[in-house]
Amino acid sequence: MIPISGLPSLTALNLVDATRDKQLDLIRNSTQHSRAIAHFRENIADVETVDQLLEDQDLYAFVMRAFDLEDQIFGKAMIEKVLKSNIEESGALVNRLTDTRFREMYEELGFGTDGKGNLNTILKGWQNRMVDRYVERQFINAAWDQNETVATALEFRKAAADIDSPFDILKSSTMTSFVQTAFGLPKQLSGLDIDKQAEIISAKIDFDELDDPAAVEKMIRKYVAISEALNGSAVANNAALQMLTGNVGTSTNSIFSILEGAGPIRYSAARY
Repeated sequence: MIPISGLPSLTALNLVDATRDKQLDLIRNSTQHSRAIAHFRENIADVETVDQLLEDQDLYAFVMRAFDLEDQIFGKAMIEKVLKSNIEESGALVNRLTDTRFREMYEELGFGTDGKGNLNTILKGWQNRMVDRYVERQFINAAWDQNETVATALEFRKAAADIDSPFDILKSSTMTSFVQTAFGLPKQLSGLDIDKQAEIISAKIDFDELDDPAAVEKMIRKYVAISEALNGSAVANNAALQMLTGNVGTSTNSIFSILEGAGPIRYSAARY
């Protein structure tokens, strides 16, 4: 990724967005990732079972990285149990894990309850989606290495359309952090009963708007501006920050006090 360390987060996000396509192409064509992609394309069509996937270490690692599970690559025995789970059983490992990345991988790979008979792997469309997923994950991970605010914004943009309820937010620490910041909710909210958290979040968010890219972008801009303020890196006369805080200062309490009673925030097509 292009260097964004040290830049104001809104500037960094704009730069990342403006160069996104070029950066994705650079990832695809880099020596390391192009080799991994080529190995995936050449071998995945022959994989019909979980065991076959796990036997090819490079193929297995590619899939794990595509689902942002690189830190779990060493846990091959657990991954085998996850992928061979019967998702219809409430006690199955894939259902007991709170990290949604495992379930997402299970459903996308589609091995079924016995870990056999996968037809997805032979489909070109599915293979292309997996490569795109892998490349985008490397792109976002590079942002995490440089600017947490930008990376969180990218994660929210990627996930927004799949968020249908407050529980879809609460099951991800990244989504929870985004919403708490963007909608003026104190982090202490996480100490409440989960149903109470869900109730508070539902009062703040119009979930229908998460299908609207323009509304999502306005949420992202608000999140970045408030994050800058809370981190002390936004200048006092910043116009966007003044709009957010009502010219009453940039403290955490002042931002929260303004946003706390605002109710559901609905975004128009007007420029924020």
